[in-house]
Amino acid sequence: KIGKFMKNSALAVLLLVFGYGQSLAQAGDNAKPNILLFMVDDMGWQDTSVPFFNETTPLNRRYHTPNMERLAKKGMKFTNAYATPLCSPTRVSLLTGMNAARHRVTNWTHMVRDNSTDAKDDVFEPVSWNLNGFSPVEGIPGTVYGTPLPQLLKEAGYYTIHVGKAHWGSMGTPGANPTNLGFLVNIAGHAAGHPQSYQGSQNYGSMPGKTTYHAVPGLQEYYGSEVFLSEALTLEAMKALEQPVKEKKPFFLYMAHYAVHTPIQADARYYGKYLEAGLDSIEARYASLVEGMDKSLGDLLDYLERNDLEKNTVVIFMSDNGGLSLVPPRGGQLHTHNLPLKAGKGSMHEGGIREPMLVSWPGVTKAGSTCGQYVVIEDFFPTLLEIGSATGRKPLQSVDGSSFVRYLRKPERRDESRSLVWHFPNKWTGGGGPGINYSSAIRKGSWKLIYSMKDQKLSLYNLADDIGEERDLAGTNTAKRDELARELTAKLKGWNAQMPVYRSTGAAAKWPDEISSR
Repeated sequence: KIGKFMKNSALAVLLLVFGYGQSLAQAGDNAKPNILLFMVDDMGWQDTSVPFFNETTPLNRRYHTPNMERLAKKGMKFTNAYATPLCSPTRVSLLTGMNAARHRVTNWTHMVRDNSTDAKDDVFEPVSWNLNGFSPVEGIPGTVYGTPLPQLLKEAGYYTIHVGKAHWGSMGTPGANPTNLGFLVNIAGHAAGHPQSYQGSQNYGSMPGKTTYHAVPGLQEYYGSEVFLSEALTLEAMKALEQPVKEKKPFFLYMAHYAVHTPIQADARYYGKYLEAGLDSIEARYASLVEGMDKSLGDLLDYLERNDLEKNTVVIFMSDNGGLSLVPPRGGQLHTHNLPLKAGKGSMHEGGIREPMLVSWPGVTKAGSTCGQYVVIEDFFPTLLEIGSATGRKPLQSVDGSSFVRYLRKPERRDESRSLVWHFPNKWTGGGGPGINYSSAIRKGSWKLIYSMKDQKLSLYNLADDIGEERDLAGTNTAKRDELARELTAKLKGWNAQMPVYRSTGAAAKWPDEISSR
């Protein structure tokens, strides 16, 4: 009897230990937070009722984004968050953690392979940039090769979902299809940078005899309906979430809206109220796009709450570049503004690169908090890997970003010694304007230097008391000007950054530290 008792006791202990080990393993897997990265296209810093400036502005009062307000109250607002001046460079930096000067996808990628989007210039030859975007496969001409973020998260146990705009690679290259980058599910993502139409009644562009490359794929269920594109993408995202929720697997949902990019079309749910408020038709259409995007955010937040996922889900809101604020070269009207920031999309001034960013991580971020530390898009790569404990293998590429998890925990922390760098050795088809085309920039602390390659001019601003970059101090603070010019040059040379070449001489444009302010 004693022997039988000891045998049964030993078996019970083994079963208990085995079961406890299994429980720990399951708990460890479930303990990984879900990640919802909500990316908006072309949304400016001021295109929201959430004030990211130190005061509420007229633009904040124009727009109605109650769900951004809701997210800001739940989590943390970043007032100094940056992307690149254009979409594809931002998206490749997010995907790889690399600065655009290093990955060389410095302009927006064309849908058709090997087609440069650089506008012709009379002074500079076009640079040989990576015009086909990112590739997870080595040896594809005109691409940067590396290990994509969703692949690393998938290997760490995440169920990875892509919804909306991809725009990582040209058609016919591996980077055009999100499922080649580690996404288990792809909804409506392809090589295009904007939709042909936002309207379900127009099949999102898939109309017989009128379809272009920009028609949004894979949404046939909504063809002929009144369902706006932002709504259709949201409905499909929630359908895709059913699988990981059922399997109790952590998920990474990259919700990348086509809104609020052109074409500026009215979301009928909200358009009338902005007309009644006195906005002209273009501004009202744009505001309706913004509110429809915000409705999507609210629907996803509601989904998390309904399914008891809110407490274990990190939600990050970000835009890919500043709001479009230029009169197009072929005519047209403005449809958004960025004041008090200077300029807009395509520019090295704050209006082109400073973005609305919100983060909620229950148990980590303090409700209603604000972080003033400057962060940049390549920081998202190491941040999300840290959040997801995705340390299984090292990426092939060199990572320039730095995790901002420490600021989520302690938003009062500051690192004024770090420098952020932007590089655009191209000519944008979106037109001219201040700080646009053939320019580089660096921010360190509150100081910012912009280098215009064509003008061979350095401009220096102190953002602490001149957020509108109206007072150029390059001629009066030459020590700070030269210090930043040297650091900018060292960074660019360290990344083997390209500089444009003069048509007349074949010589490359000077480096920032080779010139003085004019």
